[in-house]
Amino acid sequence: MTTPADVRALYVHLPFCRARCGYCDFYSELYRADAVQPLLNALSTELAGYAAQVELALETVFIGGGTPTVLPAEALQPLLHICTRAARGRPSEFTVEANPATIDAGKAAVLVSAGVNRVSMGAQSFDPAELSVLERTHRPEQVRETIAICRSAGVRAVSLDLIFGIPGQSLQSWLFSLDQAIALDPEHISCYGLTYEPGTRLHARAQAGQVTPVDPDLEADMYEAAIDRLAGAGFAQYEISNFARPGQQCRHNLTYWRNEPYLGVGPSAAGYLAGERYKNVADVAEYVRRIAAGTDPREATERLPPEKCAGETVMLALRTVEGLSRARFAERFGQDPLTWFAQRNGGSAIAQNVADGLLEVTPEAIRLTRRGMLVANDVMAEFLE
Repeated sequence: MTTPADVRALYVHLPFCRARCGYCDFYSELYRADAVQPLLNALSTELAGYAAQVELALETVFIGGGTPTVLPAEALQPLLHICTRAARGRPSEFTVEANPATIDAGKAAVLVSAGVNRVSMGAQSFDPAELSVLERTHRPEQVRETIAICRSAGVRAVSLDLIFGIPGQSLQSWLFSLDQAIALDPEHISCYGLTYEPGTRLHARAQAGQVTPVDPDLEADMYEAAIDRLAGAGFAQYEISNFARPGQQCRHNLTYWRNEPYLGVGPSAAGYLAGERYKNVADVAEYVRRIAAGTDPREATERLPPEKCAGETVMLALRTVEGLSRARFAERFGQDPLTWFAQRNGGSAIAQNVADGLLEVTPEAIRLTRRGMLVANDVMAEFLE
């Protein structure tokens, strides 16, 4: 049995959306009222099954999707209750993802009464033309209105997601969106470079020449501008894409980046327990069917050997500004990371990336430099080879 100290984080995937955005490759389905209760029943059963095997001491809960707040208040309430029951009370950080205009005063009251203290909202851009390219259905002013509703209800922390590198976006329009987000005084801002994932409508449009990706140099300028603009507004960068006011880092996501165990439930949810990664089947009907039949909802599992676990630990830690703690790595794997990788393929990778100015090594940590942040995926991939 996994000890209570090991499992502090729960992720719940609620896949329903009102519409599917053209760039999104997360598993989602259009909202159907008749599918909600069977899914809630299945989530409750899956969580109860884990509670019988693993002693949970949940400190963070994150409900993502999809758009969890597409649920009506009468369905949102039991979903939140399922989570607080698993946590044996209110977790210290309880996040629900939302889209603008999917929270009204009634839903906000339900969230707060259940202990939700953090709302993560997909603003993406404050330029209507850019929202149209992304196939987002909200208007910029609805971000402001929805935040006001959340604040009035007592939501303690708001996080805003923004996207840069949108076709047709200029550095000036990106800075405009940043400034608009900052003016709304959130506790946390995430800035993601747009990706063209195979299978999405945006990828197909790019392949057909209907949209033109932003020049990589301009995208890099946008990223560095975000770091500087947000720092000037009091937001400290703590991960490649994430910026927070003091004490407002997303503790749940830090669990991922520190490669610590977490429980994931729901269709397509991923988890990491007792050294094993798993992913549930990405289909609501099949997920519900398996749970009802008492069969395993997971479609894939992988037990990580020490070498792969060490590589993933480095890759994930390098996403953070604090980097890889050498002491924490040594406690987990029995060797300092420099020694560990010197005996394997990664030794030369560390030395070369330090020489190239992409990594810095201190007695306490190994971390990306600012220049390294711009090519982070290339640097991190070397530790998985």
